[in-house]
Amino acid sequence: MAKILRTLDVDFAILGPEESSDGDSQRLAGERGLFEMLAEKNGKVFGRYEFKEIITNDPHAFNAIKNEYPKLGINYPVKHFTEFVAERIEDLKPHLKENGELRVTYHDPCYLGRANEIYDEPRLLLESIPGIELVEMPHMRSYSLCCGGGGGGMWLDGFQWEKAHVRLSEWRIQEAVNVSADVLAVACPYEPPRFEDAAKMVQGAGRLAVKDIAELLADALVTEV
Repeated sequence: MAKILRTLDVDFAILGPEESSDGDSQRLAGERGLFEMLAEKNGKVFGRYEFKEIITNDPHAFNAIKNEYPKLGINYPVKHFTEFVAERIEDLKPHLKENGELRVTYHDPCYLGRANEIYDEPRLLLESIPGIELVEMPHMRSYSLCCGGGGGGMWLDGFQWEKAHVRLSEWRIQEAVNVSADVLAVACPYEPPRFEDAAKMVQGAGRLAVKDIAELLADALVTEV
């Protein structure tokens, strides 16, 4: 993300050690009090600095800051990085080169897609990368599958298997294999570990790479920034 923002000549900074969890996973797992504590802590940190908007690559942080923090009186403009970069894609295109032909399929994250209806921007970014052919899986957009990591699922995978006898991450990997994708593109930090582990369990997924859209864009940038 830093490489992309520098290419776009965006003045940005990070909170570094002052940054705490956004608290969304805690909220979804039922720890409302802990969520409110974390939100208030983040709100105080945000208040120390002057900035125009917050950019995050995490749909859960995006959803929390956009839809949940205002209920606690914490109001800041926020965008998912796919929205932010899509608005500037014409400025980025001259810096993108073909990095080999790739057949790419995209997984819509729950809290970017269904919760906030951001479907077109990630696809626009992928289609802007020279050499990429975008193919869709059967479950896409509002019908996308969950990766299984949200709502505490990252830590409760055994419970999910016990109750449903299926891992959503493996189901998703099978769909990517079925459309002969070289890359499963994602836009949420929960997803690479979920899908990379699942790929080890699905026959024919050995050649499937899992990459964030930001990684694919950075890989295609003409020069190091």
